[in-house]
Amino acid sequence: MSLTFDAIIIGAGIMGCSTAYQLARRGLKVAVVEKTHIGAGSTGRSSAIIRQHYSNEFTARMALYSLRVFQNFDDAVGGESGFTTTGFLVLVPERDVEGLKANVAMQQKVGIRTEIIGPEAAREYMPALEVGDIVAAAWEPESGYADPNLTVNSFADAARRHKARIYQDEPVTGVTLGEDGIVRLESKRERWEAPIVVNTAGPWAARVAQMVGVEVPINPCRVQVAFFRRPPGHEAPHPVVADFINATYFRDETGGQTLVGLIDPSEADNVVDPDDYKEQVDNEFVLDVGEKLVRRYPIIEESESTGGYAALYAITPDWHPIVDELVPGSGFYICAGFSGHGFKLGPAVGVMVADMVLKESEPQFDHRFFRLRRYEENEPIRGAYEYSISG
Repeated sequence: MSLTFDAIIIGAGIMGCSTAYQLARRGLKVAVVEKTHIGAGSTGRSSAIIRQHYSNEFTARMALYSLRVFQNFDDAVGGESGFTTTGFLVLVPERDVEGLKANVAMQQKVGIRTEIIGPEAAREYMPALEVGDIVAAAWEPESGYADPNLTVNSFADAARRHKARIYQDEPVTGVTLGEDGIVRLESKRERWEAPIVVNTAGPWAARVAQMVGVEVPINPCRVQVAFFRRPPGHEAPHPVVADFINATYFRDETGGQTLVGLIDPSEADNVVDPDDYKEQVDNEFVLDVGEKLVRRYPIIEESESTGGYAALYAITPDWHPIVDELVPGSGFYICAGFSGHGFKLGPAVGVMVADMVLKESEPQFDHRFFRLRRYEENEPIRGAYEYSISG
């Protein structure tokens, strides 16, 4: 006997739980089916940076909407997100300064609080920053970072308050598209059915899509972050920094630490089995990223390495997600492939997916920007400027 719902979400990361919340609050009977536990995939290991710096207007609007949710999380969703306002600096090489200025002008038009500043102003926001190779930077005073596990569990709790059911430790083993318009799922223990099913399985999304015979270009890729405990006298929090000159991003972390990762397109080459990959950080990575960080933040040379970890990105060819109905008219949808920059968009994505599956005539965010067919139409989403792989 199958458990029957109006909508079923596969995967309990931020996209799945945000979508479940949005659908449940609109009155649908919703289930979330998760292979292990809430936030166990990419979400739980996200760096959880909240920034609005995108070079296309559509995604910038989504980021701004999501920021407002994070700023008012208890009222907008309920519970805690751990959002911390630190400000966000974008540093680019001299050849990209004109692009940076045009990008900031677009963002300002959207309503984002951002501005172009000089190197000395950047040092006012982060006194220990090395700015000798910087001509200009972008500054977002409202941005920062959140706690990914608090955030996703708050979305899950919000969905439950609207009667959604969350099934954990239930890896989906089969998906069947019925001629009667019903999608049927099964695990080793249960069966479910609904006219609407959304695949938000992140690094596992391509495997789930294959269950209905559809190939989607989403690869599970191993990425790493490292932590360094700053030396005495530098315990105060610092802004989030995207340093495109040294191909790193870094942010403050609790306990006077700095979290650092790479901004590197070659991470798309690190394709792994999402069920069997090395979750410990590589020593070589810690040394390499530490050297890059020291160039921008010299006090790290006196810091103590406190390890790190490896996580998963779900990467598409253009580093943007696929949000679409996988088989037209089937009721089986996909929302995955955020390529490491999806967490900050989570609140807006839930709205977008709910509007898509309910076929709203005037959606707040039109999912067609992220349609699957863009690849065969030779219309991938491109960043407007060379310095960014993330929007």
